[in-house]
Formats: sequence, C-alpha cells, structure tokens
Amino acid sequence: MIYMKRSLTLLLMTVFILQISPLTTVIAQDLTTKYRVYQNDNQLKEFSNLNQAKMYANSFSNSYVEDITTREWVYSNFPQYEVIVKGIPLQKKYNTYEEALTEAKKHKQAIIKNLQESGIVWNNFANYMLIQGDNKTLPEWTFETLEDAKKETYKWGNVHIIDLTTNEWVWDDFSDEKKETLRLQSPIYEINAPSLEAPIKMSYLEDAMNEALKIEDSLIINTKTNKEVYSNKKTFVVNQSGREINAFYHLDEAISYAKYFVRTSIEHEGNELWFNEPNYEVLQQNSSLNKFNTIQEAVQFALTKEKTKIIDRSKKVLWDNSSRLKVWGWNGTANQSTILDHVNQAVGLDIDSPTWFKLKSKNGEIEDTSDAETVKMLHKKGIEVHPLVHNQFDGNLTSAFLADETAQTHFINELITKSAEIGVDGLNIDFEALYGSDRAAYTSFIQKLTEAAHKKNLTISIDLPRGSLAWNHKTAYDHEALAKIVDYIVIMAYDQHWSGSDVAGSVSGLQWAEEGIQEFLSYGMSREQLILGLPFYIREWKFDSNGTLVGNRAIYSFGVEDLLNENEYTSTWDERFNQYKIEYKKDGFTYVFWLEDEQTVEARLELAKKYSLGGVAAWRLGQEPASFWNTIVQGK
Repeated sequence: MIYMKRSLTLLLMTVFILQISPLTTVIAQDLTTKYRVYQNDNQLKEFSNLNQAKMYANSFSNSYVEDITTREWVYSNFPQYEVIVKGIPLQKKYNTYEEALTEAKKHKQAIIKNLQESGIVWNNFANYMLIQGDNKTLPEWTFETLEDAKKETYKWGNVHIIDLTTNEWVWDDFSDEKKETLRLQSPIYEINAPSLEAPIKMSYLEDAMNEALKIEDSLIINTKTNKEVYSNKKTFVVNQSGREINAFYHLDEAISYAKYFVRTSIEHEGNELWFNEPNYEVLQQNSSLNKFNTIQEAVQFALTKEKTKIIDRSKKVLWDNSSRLKVWGWNGTANQSTILDHVNQAVGLDIDSPTWFKLKSKNGEIEDTSDAETVKMLHKKGIEVHPLVHNQFDGNLTSAFLADETAQTHFINELITKSAEIGVDGLNIDFEALYGSDRAAYTSFIQKLTEAAHKKNLTISIDLPRGSLAWNHKTAYDHEALAKIVDYIVIMAYDQHWSGSDVAGSVSGLQWAEEGIQEFLSYGMSREQLILGLPFYIREWKFDSNGTLVGNRAIYSFGVEDLLNENEYTSTWDERFNQYKIEYKKDGFTYVFWLEDEQTVEARLELAKKYSLGGVAAWRLGQEPASFWNTIVQGK
C-alpha cells in the first residue's frame, strides 16, 4: 500500500471498468441503517427499517431501538414489572401488572415492583404462621388472616399460631390444664440475649416467648435438642443512605415507617425488598449525576452529557454512551524494530497491522514475513494484531488465482494455519487492482477465507477504496455481499487526488470523506463494522512560472513543520475541502498542498463519531507527528 501502488490501483480500476461496458448510471436502493437494536447496553443489529428493528427487538428481553444518529429511543420493550420471591428477583420480567400478579401469586413471600417508580405495588408476605411443636413448621404454613391459619390447625395437633406483625403467640390448641402441666415440668427453654447477664430458663414455650418479647434481640433455645425455637430479632431492617435507622418484624410495618424518610430502603435476610429512590441512575465516570423513575427519562438526561452510562438498582448497565472508537494503524512494513517504533508513539492505538502476508503466485503460494515474537510484544502492550494480506496489487495474478479453486484452498489453509499458530487476532485483506469481471469470484474467495478464519476465532477486515455509487456495480467489490461476510470494512478515504491526477487537490477533502461514509452506509453496512481511513500523508503539487502543473510528490505529515519553517508561505482556508491550503515559492516554482494537521485529524474523528462508525484506521504509522496521537487519544 505505498502511494504509487495505491494511485495505480485507482487508475487500473477505472480502466478495468471501462473495458467491461460503457459507464451507466445506476440508482441503487439506499440501505443506510438508521436504527440500532440493543439488549441492555449490548448492540445486537442495525436496520434501515423501523418496523424490522422493532420486530427483531421483540425477540429479546430488555431490548430497545435507538435512532443511530441521535441515540434517542424510538421503541422499547423494557419490562415494567419485576417479581421478587424471598428476596430474589425472578429472571423473567413482565410488561403488565396482570402478568406479574399471576406469577407472584404462585409463590410465598412474593413482591411485585413497578420498575418505573419507587416502592412496591403488591406483596403477599404472610401475617400469621402456624407452628407445630418446637418451631417445626412447613413452608405453606403461612397465612394472610388469622381465620385462614386457624382453619389449617384443624388438620394437626400440638400447634400454635404466631402473629408475624408483632411476633406474638396469638392462638393454640392447648387446654388450660395442659398448659399448667407443661409449666410444672423442668425448665427446658433458655432465653439468651446480649443484654442478659445470665440466661432465663422456663418450662413452657408460650411463657418463654412472652418473656422474650420484652428483651431486644433475644432468642430461645430448647436445651434438650439444642435448637433455636424462637427469635425476637426484627429482621426487616430500614436503612437510610446505607445506615440502619430502625427494624421491624414485618415488611408492611417497615414500609409504613420508611416511606416518610428520603433515601431509605428495607433489607431482609441480606436482600433488598423495598426502596424509595428512583430505579435508574445516570453515572459519569462512576460519579452519580441524577436518578430517574423511568429509563426513558434517564436516557434523555444522559444524552446531554458525555461519557455517561445508566445503571439500575442492581448495578446492571442498561445504556452507555462512553463507547470509544477503535483505532487501527498500518505499518507498511514487516520489520520488528520499525513496528515497535510506530506503536511506541501511537498512544491510543488498539489494532496494529504489519505487512506480513502476500499472494506470491497464481498457485496460491504465500510470501510470509510474519513474526510470533512481535505478536507477543504487541499483545503485552494491549494491542491486537491484524496482519495485512495483499495481492501485490496485480490484477492479472489475482484473476488467475481466483479462477483456481485448488490455489485458493492452499492459500487459505496456509494463511489461517500460520495466523492461528503465531496467535494473531485477525487478518486485514487488501486485494486491489482487481478486474470487474472477478467480482463474483472475489466475493466467493472472501466467503471461504472468512469461514475458515472464524473457525480459528480470527476476525476478517477488508480494505475497500472510497468509490462511487454510479459505477460501483461494475467493480470487483460487491459491497452489500462483502458486508454480510466480513467483520470489518475499512474505507480507504484518501487519494481523492493522487500521483496521476491532472488537477491539484487534497488527498482527502472532508466533504469527500463524508460522502464516502454515506456511500458505504447506503449499501446497508453496519456502522459498527465500518472503519474510516485517515491519511497521515500529504500530496504536494508543483507549478512552473506559467502556473502549469509539472509534478507532485507525497510528503509525510511529520515533515510539514520543518518544511514551513524553511519557507515563507501563505495559508488560506479552502471551503472545497474544509482544509487550509498552503502555498510557497522556491527556485522559481510554486508549491501547493492541503494541510493535514491536528485539526483535520480531529475533524475526521468527529465524522466517525457522527455516523457511529466502529473506528478509524491510519495510513500509515510512522508518517505522523506525535501530536496527532494526543488528538486521537483525547477524541476516540
């Protein structure tokens, strides 16, 4: 991917197109995705049609549809009700109260929460509990009314009923004579409490319970069985801002108290059952900004801030706008020391692409200059490795290769085996100067390559030139088909004006780059899979004294400062490209170029963010001043 070769690529592509058929205008359907479906904060899929997006979203719980450009919600199937049983939320959530109530009634100690308001809307925590003997009770022996509890006692003997709102013994089936007999027995019940200097011993359980009710945090032990048979601990704890302020025997009593205070919650046996704060919280860098009853309100607020996320009461992330652009960079070399020099400067680089694999012959032989040690060193820096694979930019060689299934199989097997062996993360395919007649064959090759790569957990990215809708259907690149195959597509949004151009101009005018993004999106590509190419070079144009263009050259961005320091120059804003046009004179010639600097880098990052692209890719590393990376790491 050197400049001469990339420029030659565009020339050859045009020639190849014209060889096939006259240029015709084709009006293609605009498939630009406008809606993105999420499940919680996980992106699922993009659609150009809202109804299709809604239908897809309904296949998932906790899903919603966003307008990609504004991130505003246009549809949500977030459930409104949650059922909690014995302090544990059920996995399934419900859109209607009736659905939630039907499920809740199947359980004991169930609660229904409206997720769009504080507190609870229903619970069936029992008021009475039936006990047989010494605290030998069954799960179903809890009741809402005393009458219901009494009805159950007729089936059993040696039972008593506890009022769970007061923790008192309120009914039993013992006669007065039996109670007196039990009181005359040796003491077997022992009351213990932190406030007692010595345990209190009693013979009859009812008497022991009545005494224990007077003593805070007391419990009764049967000394014969050594088992706890009663506890006077108030287990429904009211907290305010995380600090306990009171406790009660029953949930309803706790709620009656807690609702008169702010920032309160009720905890039972380690589980939060009730709270009077909004369910959704907006965080910015883990600092709370505000809380809301509905997630839609939270989203509207979060959209006004940068790098925010929304969590629910359980701390689950439901929405996040702090996603970062992935930054890719090509090395243009296989040399280890050069690669390491590149990445040492490239603060914020996520993916590095050394030039390691080349189609060597039409028989599918590979020229391999890869290095496992470099992979390890890059991984230690937290950088993924996606080596570049190219075809020497040779249309004849590639056409012969694509016509040979055996050659393709050999190439793919060798490439994937070696890539997996050295531990790279993916492969970047850069086949250029292809004949339009090889369109179907190239798509088929990429399909086979990607399938083989995915079996080894390798991702595939493909580099495609910024083209034109008018003649795209005649090129070797079937954008719609390729987008459905590969993981990422890099838009080579540079060489708007190249070494063979007869008119001077920018390497990549910002309007031209943006139109390229729009073009690729119109093919129906997922925004997340699109990577915008950034030029780290400039093309300088040379004019003689008559104003005739006599030549051009590529210069690296890092050399521009020295060039300007050495010459007197003028700088004017050029609205055609949204860049500064630089002119200077030397040895009777006039030199002109369009500036690539921190401002244009930032503008290109903003384009990628404006269209919600997956990232940006720099051609190439080593050509840029260090200041570019300050801009990138702050703007990604």
